[in-house]
Amino acid sequence: MDWLQLIVLSLVQGLTEFLPISSSAHLILVPLFTSWQDQGLAFDVALHLGSLSAVILYFRQDLIRMVRSWTGSLVTRKLDEDSKLAWAVLLGTLPVGLAGLLLKGWIETELRGPVIMAWSLISFGLLLGYADWKNKGGRSEYQMNWKDVAMIAFAQALALIPGTSRSGITITAALLMGLSREGAARFSFLLSIPVITLAGMLEVHGLLQQTTAVNWGEIFWGAVFSGISAYLCIHYFLVFIKKIGMQPFVIYRVLLGLLLLYFFW
Repeated sequence: MDWLQLIVLSLVQGLTEFLPISSSAHLILVPLFTSWQDQGLAFDVALHLGSLSAVILYFRQDLIRMVRSWTGSLVTRKLDEDSKLAWAVLLGTLPVGLAGLLLKGWIETELRGPVIMAWSLISFGLLLGYADWKNKGGRSEYQMNWKDVAMIAFAQALALIPGTSRSGITITAALLMGLSREGAARFSFLLSIPVITLAGMLEVHGLLQQTTAVNWGEIFWGAVFSGISAYLCIHYFLVFIKKIGMQPFVIYRVLLGLLLLYFFW
């Protein structure tokens, strides 16, 4: 890769991983609109590592409290708000993990076309807009009940459909369950940690089966650029949605979906 391709792909991953606009759709679309060759599995691992590092660093204080309370709850069998949130993140990952193991091959062969992506962007984008417009909730991620967690968890499994957006569908479900915009986004970001970790482990497993030489310079800079852009994205997204809401992302998703339909339908 040249520097332009490396930087563009890194920024696309870092920015779209946490925005409700589908990172997978954008990473698939870049080669369609450019002459660049596929970036390869090793670079995908680097981009995921950068995004994972960013979200862990941003929520490091929350995660320290959650891990301490969660380990304590295993001994005392008593739950406080931090241990409940930790359990919610772990249990909220189960449906998408199981669905990914069972359906990964079928999804990759049957659902990765740009037309399916376009309809996913539009339909789930409009659902996000409805959830944001209807939302009057003020609960934080610490005030969820187990019904909220279950609904968000099963919604996250839909993110396996390209164009859905993992952050978009989990924020949508959280808004519909009565969480505030910030609470919905924060829980979505925390949920991303085990999901990105699992996805990265699968990619590493695939990488170990290959004999192709790895360009470690590309790996390093891809992780750095992806991590920096992801960290900034998380911070400014949380500030942005408190003032503006989700509607600009809804408009973007619909326009992008219509653009894909124009070119590929």
